[in-house]
Amino acid sequence: MDHKEEQNNEIEALDSIYCGEMEIITTEPLYVFIIPVKSDNYDDDQEAGLLARLKFEYTPTYPEEIPTISLDGSENLEELQEQELLDHLEQQAQENIGMVMIFTLVSAAQEWLNTVNDELCRQQVEREELRVKQEEEAERKRFEGTVVTVESFLAWKKAFDLEMGHCRDKDKDEKNKKLTGKELFLCDKSLNQSDLKFLEEGGDSVKVDESLFDEDLDELDLGEENED
Repeated sequence: MDHKEEQNNEIEALDSIYCGEMEIITTEPLYVFIIPVKSDNYDDDQEAGLLARLKFEYTPTYPEEIPTISLDGSENLEELQEQELLDHLEQQAQENIGMVMIFTLVSAAQEWLNTVNDELCRQQVEREELRVKQEEEAERKRFEGTVVTVESFLAWKKAFDLEMGHCRDKDKDEKNKKLTGKELFLCDKSLNQSDLKFLEEGGDSVKVDESLFDEDLDELDLGEENED
């Protein structure tokens, strides 16, 4: 097998298939080139989908041994996923030893990216559905309030009865409480004006019926007599 001829023929075919996308880094002593592989929904502007820039390097005896495969960058792939992709391609290469295989490897990479992307999209949809469900559940609970059970109702009624009993006892105590004259005066400000009103209505002098006090006048110790 003329390895160099096999390699040249494959490069020519790949350049036709991936025209404008394939980037040849070197041709001597061995071919080194990059082919970008994208998932079907890849959109550079929307930052959607997956992309892997596969870098291939022929070995002297390729295709009787596998080429060196690496990544020259990726988009929306985690480091672990990048390694999983390379491991997958190496396994595919081992299964195709003896045949030119770059097109096969690129196709396997695209299929792998689509599978991973579909899983990521599914997980995203599930997260969104869960978020919406949680929001709806929270909204429903907000309108429904607390669910009443027999136990919670009995506990509430007990507390309510105790509170009502306390209020009734308090009202009863307030009604039974008799106010002193000072408390009446402080509570009812109108009493403050009653004496003044009485004096205003009576004029400058107040008439006293002395007959009411005849029996007690003799017993009074008047100040003027004491001074005599």
